[in-house]
Amino acid sequence: MNRRHTMKLILGAAAFPYTSSAAALTTIRPLMGSFFTITTHTKDKTLAAKASTEAFAAAEKINAAASDYIADSELLSFSKLPHGAPHTVSETLFPLLLQAQYFARKTNGNFDPTLGPLTKLWRESRRRKFLPASNILSAALAASGHQKLLLDEKARTLTFTVPGMRLDLGGIAKGQAADAMLEVFFKYGLRSTSITCGGDVRVGDPPPGKNHWAIAIKTTGDRKPPLQLANQAVSTSGDLYQFIEIDGQRYSHIIDPKTGLGLTESKSATIVATTATESDALATAACVA
Repeated sequence: MNRRHTMKLILGAAAFPYTSSAAALTTIRPLMGSFFTITTHTKDKTLAAKASTEAFAAAEKINAAASDYIADSELLSFSKLPHGAPHTVSETLFPLLLQAQYFARKTNGNFDPTLGPLTKLWRESRRRKFLPASNILSAALAASGHQKLLLDEKARTLTFTVPGMRLDLGGIAKGQAADAMLEVFFKYGLRSTSITCGGDVRVGDPPPGKNHWAIAIKTTGDRKPPLQLANQAVSTSGDLYQFIEIDGQRYSHIIDPKTGLGLTESKSATIVATTATESDALATAACVA
């Protein structure tokens, strides 16, 4: 491999709700490499502002623990610790890992939170403008695989069973954050709320006078007819925006666990589920499958 080339990078498929109600209050903030948008229907602006502040704080807490971009995040700290020994995980991160491991098993590894060594190589390919050498790719593949991650619920620990392992919750963390944020609004009785982050949307009760939220989906350049959802989530994964081109070959940011490289066929998947955690993980898995 090690082939030098010209490379093109285009930075995620998108989904978002829309509403024409004048009573809707919207808050937008950058987070997790995307923009998070909260839309809630209430006349109580003070309560909405309080819920928004608390919801973003919940998402920031998840990001601080689960990010694989923040150098001192808890998630990345485990890659610096010895394999073969259990390491205690925080009360914030451990449930997120349990959910990720559950969907890895459910999808037979098509979604896999242990592909960190491979996503790291993808980023290096983006930066250095050539694919990894075959021996480096083989080593990263050997350090990946959800079966090599052991989680002990009773002790709240994780164990890497092979050296070089690195976690990546990029295919589920935004969904987990969206679910956590909506729970905050539910706690305050603001059930007619939607949370949007990139290709993930989590909605509660419909807007006043409506029986659903209208969710616009954009995948391959054209928007599809809007989905009609209430108390559900929808996620779209694909390479519409995130891919690199190396020597004329397109590589998605979605990693194929079998090859260790980005998917080479342009495809997208939209999943509707009860939670954004589920739809986020399954959308990624569907693209791989």
